[in-house]
Amino acid sequence: MLIDLMTKEPITKIPRKEKWDLVLKKLTKQELEAIKKELNDMIDGDEIHTAGWMPGSDWTNTPFEAIYVKAASKNQLLAAQLFGLIVWVVFMEREETWTSGRFEKNGEPIGSRTYFIVK
Repeated sequence: MLIDLMTKEPITKIPRKEKWDLVLKKLTKQELEAIKKELNDMIDGDEIHTAGWMPGSDWTNTPFEAIYVKAASKNQLLAAQLFGLIVWVVFMEREETWTSGRFEKNGEPIGSRTYFIVK
């Protein structure tokens, strides 16, 4: 479950619906499930994740490659946005309670959302 950091209310809607629809249209169910499995494997056992740091910079021969090649037509910015949406959905679907926000590291904004478990 994903909750709002400020209100503590459950988040039930996926932002940027038009981009989420693009993911659903361009990726097969099997590709999306493989991406979700890879993300869940990364998340399991940890308490904090920053979306942009999760996949690494080279998606070749990983489940994430389909995002870049098929869903984003090799547009790096769009691929990053679509990846972020998939991460959002994965955290929404998890059993544990998570929240997220935008933070800084060494005084510089982190370019993607950071998710952390709520105890």
